[in-house]
Amino acid sequence: MRTSKERVTITVDRALVQAGHQAVKAGLASSLSGWVNLALAERAATEQRLRAMADAVASYEQEFGVISAAELAAQARADQRAAVPVRGATATARRRRSSTR
Repeated sequence: MRTSKERVTITVDRALVQAGHQAVKAGLASSLSGWVNLALAERAATEQRLRAMADAVASYEQEFGVISAAELAAQARADQRAAVPVRGATATARRRRSSTR
């Protein structure tokens, strides 16, 4: 499947253009245009996921009521307790260990 391209003129921060050129030099992109195209595609996908999540929350709240701040805080605490550190101990775990010494 061939996608059609459209030439556009845009203004981009100089640092981002330099980052794009560095990505091309490092072999991470075939061209600056390709790098920008990928960034735009990633942004469009992110926006689509965010809209889908917002729709899911709205649907849930329509059926079960608005999610309260207390419910969000309780879930955040439960998530923190259930989290498994991947790279070393978390700051909370380090504080716990040091306070028991």
